Amino acid sequence: MMAAISAAQSGAGVLLLEKNEKLGKKLYITGKGRCNITNDSSTEELLDHVVTNRKFLYSAFYGFSSQDMQEFLESRGLPLKTERGNRVFPASDRASDVTACLAGEMARLGVEVRLRSEVSELILKEDRVLGVLLRDGSRETADRIIVATGGLSYPATGSDGDGYRFAKEAGHTVTELSPALVPFESGDAFVKELQGLSLKNTALAFYAGRKKICEEFGEMLFTHFGVSGPAILKASSLAARWIRKGPVVLHMDLKPALDREQLDARILRDFGEEKNKQFRNALGGLYPSKLIPVMVERSGIPGEKRVHEISRAERERLVSLTKDFTVTLTALRGYREAVITQGGVKVGEISPSTMGSKLVKGLYFAGEVLDLDAFTGGYNLQIAWSTGYLAGMCAGKE
Repeated sequence: MMAAISAAQSGAGVLLLEKNEKLGKKLYITGKGRCNITNDSSTEELLDHVVTNRKFLYSAFYGFSSQDMQEFLESRGLPLKTERGNRVFPASDRASDVTACLAGEMARLGVEVRLRSEVSELILKEDRVLGVLLRDGSRETADRIIVATGGLSYPATGSDGDGYRFAKEAGHTVTELSPALVPFESGDAFVKELQGLSLKNTALAFYAGRKKICEEFGEMLFTHFGVSGPAILKASSLAARWIRKGPVVLHMDLKPALDREQLDARILRDFGEEKNKQFRNALGGLYPSKLIPVMVERSGIPGEKRVHEISRAERERLVSLTKDFTVTLTALRGYREAVITQGGVKVGEISPSTMGSKLVKGLYFAGEVLDLDAFTGGYNLQIAWSTGYLAGMCAGKE
């Protein structure tokens, strides 16, 4: 939609072919139905939150920034609001209002929109694109074509990877694809016991062998299959290529505000107040109730042991377990749960100043179909707006 608007603003006649029965189907589920439009940050801050190929985005982000996107929507009658973490939403909390605003602008500019119109392939001749062949057998000719098909995430919205196929058929390289911003799976038996447990203010470190992949701090959630939550999803983008090679170990500091000595003193104090209690019944001040049976088992301290009988060595084991609680992660969840797709059309084959193909004249790419991705918080949608705007402007001017 942004590419179509930008191309029309540049003076081109524009036809938007949408395979779904309505526009913006993926927008409806972003931000839990509220649409986290962008992040109200400087362009440099936006770039700092890009995981893959951030340098490629300089022209796009500086050409159409977060502030430009906000002004675009507000000047067309859509009030916005900014929440925690500089995340921008429509004031109405309705993602459908964003789609309606874009659709209204396309109508004003004379963009022709055809729904339920699925493209099956690009029409190519030598090194030029001439049009598209639709699934119903019809053809559309065009001087310029922008592929803005998204990736593989949330296939129910129509994301089936057809843009990658179009790119390959045009001679482009598609890098290895992976779900990203997605929960992890774990084979550890205790994980199912912790299902539903949410931990806040937890320090997380992810390792592949001895290699530290990343560190995160914040909220995470145990599920029946593994771990999820904001800090986990963010880490998944950085750990995706590692976990394809083998397990990744998550190291959790359950009490990051206390060093080992302070934690030991805290445990001693708690035990001193409940001298005659069994170990398993003396941990309520330290851990959530659901976590206690797992801590007892993993510490190796008998649950029925009286706390005044616990040795210093046993207490040190409990301290170590609390400061370094590990979970073995075996895989990422699939595209049905992934916010985005990592990987895509190789950006070295695309001009960063136009989004045009270096291999095929008249062919452009925008958004998630490219090998670009970022953390959560509105950054991935800003990639879509910025690259779409740039592709549309340059294709329209040509």
